[in-house]
Amino acid sequence: MKRSDFEVEICANSIDSVIEAEKGGADRVELCDNICEGGTTPSYGLISLAKEKCKIKVFVMIRPRSGDFVYNENEINIMLKDIKAAINIGVDGFVIGCLNRSLAVDYDTCSRLIEAAKSLPITFHRASDVTTDPFESLRVIESLGIDRILTSGQQNKAFDGIKLLAELKQYSPNFPKIMAGSGIDESNVEKIANFTGVKAFHVSLRTERKSISKTHNIQFNSSKDIPENIRKITSAERIKKFISILEEL
Repeated sequence: MKRSDFEVEICANSIDSVIEAEKGGADRVELCDNICEGGTTPSYGLISLAKEKCKIKVFVMIRPRSGDFVYNENEINIMLKDIKAAINIGVDGFVIGCLNRSLAVDYDTCSRLIEAAKSLPITFHRASDVTTDPFESLRVIESLGIDRILTSGQQNKAFDGIKLLAELKQYSPNFPKIMAGSGIDESNVEKIANFTGVKAFHVSLRTERKSISKTHNIQFNSSKDIPENIRKITSAERIKKFISILEEL
């Protein structure tokens, strides 16, 4: 594929990852916080610095908390305020996803967020992966005018959802664009791309960096599975390798 034929979006939760994403040649970043919880809205400071230091397109996750995707009025108002603040910074797009109690796309709430976004591009995130009918959800998302859908084919990892990803791509060949994400890397992107026909990919492509500080014996995070002396940062070299694999298809 020619480089212009596919998209690579980096899931970034730090300014270091944004800088690496730009160095590696990614098309844009989805800027978020709390990746381990599926992503939440990043800080004003992080969004601001990302736009100040980098030219890469910055799409901001709009999600006020972890957990489900059914939001009350207070949470909706938080999202509306976050969108307004991000627009004032000069972001390039937003990532949203709202469902109702029946696990269908919440058309009304999504419409309010889209209106607040003032015609900036919108991605519907992996809330789509927990809807009861992915094809009906796609139809509603299309009717909202949303540009792309991030999905793993309703599986934890995209590689396990390639059958549905292929069906969604066939159902929606052009708009909204189907973007595959979750667990995609250099080892499996060739098979996922060939099997599904998808040409947009959402990846992290991170490497571990040990803390430069001395170690301590206090555990601040709630999960002992997440070492506090190690950070995971996107790697420009891994992005370049990922892109080269796609260019050879």
